[in-house]
Formats: sequence, structure tokens, C-alpha cells
Amino acid sequence: MMGGGMNGMMWAMDILGLLLLAALVLGIAALGKYLFARK
Repeated sequence: MMGGGMNGMMWAMDILGLLLLAALVLGIAALGKYLFARK
């Protein structure tokens, strides 16, 4: 196996991806709620 540095980076990328996905979902939900409230 290669050093744990690569593994740690992959782990960080996974967390970053999850955070990005969560932010995207929250953003879409907030936008939908905002548009729905304006009607």
C-alpha cells in the first residue's frame, strides 16, 4: 500500500464532496421555499 497521505487526501475529498452536496440540497430547498412563499 502507498503512504497514508493519499488515503487522508481521499478522505478529505469525500468530506468536501459531502459538504458540497449538503450545501447544494439546502440551497435548492431554500430557493424552492422562497419561490413558493412569493406566489
